[in-house]
Amino acid sequence: MTGEDEALAGGMMNTGAVFRQGALVVRPAPHHAPALHAYLRALREHGFDAAPAPVGLTADGREQLTFVPGDVALPPFEDWAMTGTALESVGHLLRRLHEASGAIPVDTRTEWPADLADPEGGTMLCHNDVCPDNVVFRDGRAAALIDFDLAAPGRPLWDLAMTARYWVPMVDPASAAVSYPAGLDAAARLRILADGYGLPERERADLPGVIEQATAVCRAFVARRVADGDPVFLQALAERGGWERWDRAQTWLADRRETFTAALLS
Repeated sequence: MTGEDEALAGGMMNTGAVFRQGALVVRPAPHHAPALHAYLRALREHGFDAAPAPVGLTADGREQLTFVPGDVALPPFEDWAMTGTALESVGHLLRRLHEASGAIPVDTRTEWPADLADPEGGTMLCHNDVCPDNVVFRDGRAAALIDFDLAAPGRPLWDLAMTARYWVPMVDPASAAVSYPAGLDAAARLRILADGYGLPERERADLPGVIEQATAVCRAFVARRVADGDPVFLQALAERGGWERWDRAQTWLADRRETFTAALLS
């Protein structure tokens, strides 16, 4: 890196290792970068231009991608990122991704990351990490997705459930207060996200249960990172209430499953 490189904030997986070099972003390349780059190129061929375009791989194990201009929400999230319009646009953008991704055959020779992957698998690649840090906004609406490192085969409903966890958010109010504006109505926001996505009626009753499943997978992911001594995840766990926060959030979700289902189907 040079003195003119701009460090890019956000995310927990590559903290301090992502830089902008003019029109490019340079970051650590995942082990499956060749297959992931092929997928990103195929997305553009199928009409989804709202993602970085791969440029190349460097000899020192980094990847080069086009820089996507716009605004990215970082915690604590400001009001502009949590409007109903913003939420609806996230759902619409995810649906556009899925429409393109569903037309791209999954490279079955590649070992796709299992970290946040759908335990039931699937026939299309899901992003799996559509958190606020990975959505680029322009004029208050979601315009692009970045950081596809954790993409893996799964169900579209799984990807929507993962997205809901971060954007509704699907956690109890005490947990949400750490990073989100006060007063967000989870049931109403879940409906806005589902409507923005265009979720079919037949899948709406299943979404709350898949969100609970996704929350358990996320907890296991954090537990593995903590057990490995990852300092970023150790600090985040301590600052966000430890395992008690996870216990509270999972109980809160289960207790409100019928409320969320009713909001989705009303």
